[in-house]
Amino acid sequence: MPAEKSSLHTRNLHRDPYDFDRLVSCVPELKPYVFINSYQTATINFSLPKAVKLLNKALLLSFYGVRDWDIPEANLCPPIPGRADYVHYIADLLAGQKEVPLGTSVKGLDIGVGANLIYPLIAYRSYGWNMTGVDSNKDSLENAKKILDHNPDFMPAVGLKYQPEPKHIFTNIVDPEDRFAFSMCNPPFHDSEEAAVKGNLRKTKNLNKKHIRKPLLNFGGQASELWCEGGELAFITTMINESALYSSQVLWFTCLVSKKDNLFKLTSLLKKYKAAEFRIIDIAQGQKISRILAWTFISPNHRKDWFL
Repeated sequence: MPAEKSSLHTRNLHRDPYDFDRLVSCVPELKPYVFINSYQTATINFSLPKAVKLLNKALLLSFYGVRDWDIPEANLCPPIPGRADYVHYIADLLAGQKEVPLGTSVKGLDIGVGANLIYPLIAYRSYGWNMTGVDSNKDSLENAKKILDHNPDFMPAVGLKYQPEPKHIFTNIVDPEDRFAFSMCNPPFHDSEEAAVKGNLRKTKNLNKKHIRKPLLNFGGQASELWCEGGELAFITTMINESALYSSQVLWFTCLVSKKDNLFKLTSLLKKYKAAEFRIIDIAQGQKISRILAWTFISPNHRKDWFL
């Protein structure tokens, strides 16, 4: 049997190789996509969007009790293990040297929740946190609501909020009375559609599918999910600028950063705003290593009282 995925967080439920017998028993439609590779290991073709979506559906049902999960073909279909890692590293951030805080008194924001609702589902099931998923795309929010409709046990702790101005992050979302333990975000990575397609071609080649001439966006994704003007650097710069306006209402702001070269400019900006602390946390994201940039304006002495 293949070794566990040691790059994943120690609390990640997906460290062991996929048990495809178990997953197929949850979602029988997955079975035609499972095959034995040259290493005599059961797997799927990760360049096929349908196979990836069915795998996600099976993982969410098997490990998190999420029923009837589905997304439109055009939307982002992210790898579950990497998304779970982000949630667990946030838990470490909130814990500090203590136990991980549990329950709905811990309120989190998922900026750009998308149609898949992945982060709120995993965060609630793993730690019981209260989650608000934010998006500027009404169709994505409508699909996320459908997922909640099929899973009423999540409804008391998972809410959705529409961002009417896509160029804003926290404006229109964080109300004066709000108090969040954290925000999280998987930002648009590319600065154009062309860059997104080229990036996917590289990903496809990495999956040893070089015979595919036209690259499939095998993890899906609409424009707002994959690219924005200026790419992730511009997006996270806006996020940091706006975070300073809500510095007393969010304990930890966090965001994934795919391009390591962007960290210098982003951390320099945090120093300009006199953030009390920032951290860079390496994290496994699918086939590559990414990182979480986390920052807070709350002094250490006041953080310990946040959950009281």
